[in-house]
Amino acid sequence: MTSPPAPMLTQPLRNLAAWVAYFHAVDIPVLASTAESLEALRANEDRVDANGIGEMISHDPLMTLKVLAYAATHRPARVITDSETVTSALVMMGIPPFFKAFGAQPTVEERLADQPEALDGLQQTLRRAHRGANFALGFAVHRMDPDAAVIHAAALLHDFAEMLMWCHAPALALEIRDAQRRDPARRSVASQQAVLGIELADLQQALMKSWRLPDLLIRISDDRHAEQPGVKNVALAIRLARHTAHGWDNPAIPDDVAEIATLLNLSNASTLQLLMNV
Repeated sequence: MTSPPAPMLTQPLRNLAAWVAYFHAVDIPVLASTAESLEALRANEDRVDANGIGEMISHDPLMTLKVLAYAATHRPARVITDSETVTSALVMMGIPPFFKAFGAQPTVEERLADQPEALDGLQQTLRRAHRGANFALGFAVHRMDPDAAVIHAAALLHDFAEMLMWCHAPALALEIRDAQRRDPARRSVASQQAVLGIELADLQQALMKSWRLPDLLIRISDDRHAEQPGVKNVALAIRLARHTAHGWDNPAIPDDVAEIATLLNLSNASTLQLLMNV
């Protein structure tokens, strides 16, 4: 799956379809730690299983995305169920075919070696994704949601379009970030439209559908259907992850806690205690 690195985008593409086509054509870099772990596992291919590989991959949203997209677009005709988690995708593929499909991986550290600001921006997005995924899983477990694993994956991938921008269009990603810093009250979608000509949420949904990712994952990832408990679970987890990225003194947090308390059917005090323990 590895191909020569694509040139960095410095200008927005003409429309949503062009953005989707671009990201279909480029390879997605992964974390260096993931690439190294993959090679270590490859050396012991006969002694690893889907659970072990899946656990390693689940720490990297970008590798998670690559595996789910590959599994969805290479699903045998005899398989009628979606692979909604990395582990189930690996079981469907089989270990030797997985290693054959995923050779030595390009890394974000190599990709952004001369773009330290962009690498820092990506790392912040990745930390937020992990924090949001942990919150989302905690909420789902408390709610005894049978789709807890998919909710965790949806939260982990919630901002993957932003991650792809940091990797392939760092100058544009920095422009959006700087616009938000100049005017924190401005809606982020306004900055995205101004710089990219599209909203990242629209790009994300379009990519998920074009990669034929599982319907449940696509639905849970769509914030515009927040009336559904699974979607609300993910949206509130991601929002809290944003607001607590630099501590618990953000003035928006009490409103977050109140909404999460309603979702979990708990008091505000009990909800705050649960959040501190996640």
